[in-house]
Amino acid sequence: MKPLKIVAVSAGLGVPSSTRLLADRLSEATRQRLAGDEPARVVEVHVVELRDLATDIAHNMVTGFPSPALAETIEAVTEADGLIAVTPIFTASYSGLFKSFFDVIDNTALTGKPVLIAATGGTARHSLALEHALRPLFAYLRAVVVPTAVYAASEDWGTGGSGPGGALTERIDRAAGELAALALGRAATAPAAEPADDAFDVVPFAEQLAALRAN
Repeated sequence: MKPLKIVAVSAGLGVPSSTRLLADRLSEATRQRLAGDEPARVVEVHVVELRDLATDIAHNMVTGFPSPALAETIEAVTEADGLIAVTPIFTASYSGLFKSFFDVIDNTALTGKPVLIAATGGTARHSLALEHALRPLFAYLRAVVVPTAVYAASEDWGTGGSGPGGALTERIDRAAGELAALALGRAATAPAAEPADDAFDVVPFAEQLAALRAN
């Protein structure tokens, strides 16, 4: 049985990082969902720390060429069966490091890929950044974003938020289940068919000009 590959991208800057913590919890919840209904299924989980690639990303932005480490990370992300993308919220949106990483990936590479979006922040007031910033970003990249987005404010890490039955735990479990379903192909839609080569005729521009002069 072919292994299922889940890649989590964390744009946290600190050590330790609540963004990395959320990425780890989402990754583990997704792994459990994928392995739960098929004990023989192999699930490979890889967490990427963008802070370790910040210089490589900046160089790629100005040169157009990725370093070996960045190229390896981009390949892992684009070949994953499911992607978890987690960013801290800065000034009511995703971080610059997070956006720059997805800027250096080809804008067709994530087409049809299941993506779970998540974010961390100091206050729950920034939770809507998931809907007005992250979801449109991945919609533009033509990824398939799961319905449940996960936001963790500072207070969510207390016993009431992350303990058994807590609101954060429930959101994590629900989102992980949705990503697992998409990664397994249960809810994925078939990609649109490519138009046939002879679907339409291209009239050379010179002929179009000649037709206009004749009229």
